[in-house]
Amino acid sequence: MNPFPYINNELYCEDVPVSRLAVEFGTPLWIYSKNFLLHQLRQIQTAFADVDPVLCYSVKANSNLSILKTMAEAGSSFDVVSGGELYRVKAAGADTTKVVFAGVGKTDDEIRFALESKILMFDVESEGELDAISAIAGEMGVVAPVALRLNPDIDAKTHSKTTTGKKGNKFGMDIERFQELAAKVLHDPNLKLTGIHMHLGSPILTTDPYAAAGRKAIDVVQGLRAAGHEINWINLGGGFGISYRQDEGLPASAYAEVIVPAVKEAGCRLALEPGRFICGNSGILVGKVVYTKQEGGKTFVIQDAAMNDLVRPAMYDSFHRIWPVKPSVAMPENLEGEISGCDKVDIVGPVCESGDTFAKDRYFPEVQRGDLVAIFSAGAYGTAMSSNYNSRPRGCEVLVDGGKVTVIRRRESYADLIRHELLD
Repeated sequence: MNPFPYINNELYCEDVPVSRLAVEFGTPLWIYSKNFLLHQLRQIQTAFADVDPVLCYSVKANSNLSILKTMAEAGSSFDVVSGGELYRVKAAGADTTKVVFAGVGKTDDEIRFALESKILMFDVESEGELDAISAIAGEMGVVAPVALRLNPDIDAKTHSKTTTGKKGNKFGMDIERFQELAAKVLHDPNLKLTGIHMHLGSPILTTDPYAAAGRKAIDVVQGLRAAGHEINWINLGGGFGISYRQDEGLPASAYAEVIVPAVKEAGCRLALEPGRFICGNSGILVGKVVYTKQEGGKTFVIQDAAMNDLVRPAMYDSFHRIWPVKPSVAMPENLEGEISGCDKVDIVGPVCESGDTFAKDRYFPEVQRGDLVAIFSAGAYGTAMSSNYNSRPRGCEVLVDGGKVTVIRRRESYADLIRHELLD
């Protein structure tokens, strides 16, 4: 489905004109399609149904409570990487017994909170973390379920800042350390090794890394069972890529074709941690043109959405499709070349940083002060990574379900900016 179609030369979210939402709720404005969120989740549920997976939506991708509640009601569980994310999951009314807790720096308080919440398992990243979990579990009189995170040294060809499965990354452990810690768990009454975890990075646009990880997982599981462990879980993380440009993203079924056979051969349950795949193309960021400017042989379109709202272009040099809400030229499939009726511009925000740039030398229709601009594929790592840099209040978030519109986060005020600060 296309959650953001152009109808009669105007952008819609499902059945609602985006311009109407911008008038009602102001800009910058985050707009999400509820039905696309559910469509993406169902796609994964269907593709992997043969192995009855536990799908743990990755909270870090978009942690809004209404998004979490939507996921939980549709049968998703959750992958968290902090105590705060676990708190959000509980606040959304989710079942914490299917939650997976990942991350390299879990604090004692976070470990205790997770054990109190009876989570499904910890993804353990180091010997120090394993010792901390054991000690806290012992104090509480419980047995902590753990999955050791193996760094498989597989190059998933992702951005250098989002690769996680290569040797030298901060995540996981090599096979020798993995085997040492597995033996250690076997003799620790406070721990139970329930599975293995491998996350390769994100976004991954080919199935080859997952095929390699599946083969490695089979060998590791067989070795652990031979050593006396009851291994029931293979967690292959997330990282499924999406289409930021055209149709480069694969369907969930493509990944399932290489993952499901490996899980069956290993005789394990499967856990997955999809985030971007579910929410990335479910959301857009809408800004309003404040000024256009010609300087130094360039044209700048300055709009009121900024890097504090969506930091991905500044942080990762990421590509997002950008087009007016009511364009003078229909949006083509390919936005990376010359477009008839358009001129080259830089699309920028108002933050006092040269890095506050969403597109450079991009062919774009003529726009005027007050026109609306949509930044697509902004549902993942948008609001979750947003900030108040330059003392900018964060925008409103709305969830659209057909013709129904729900505010799921109100626009911040200037008073919100200083609400938690104290004057001596």
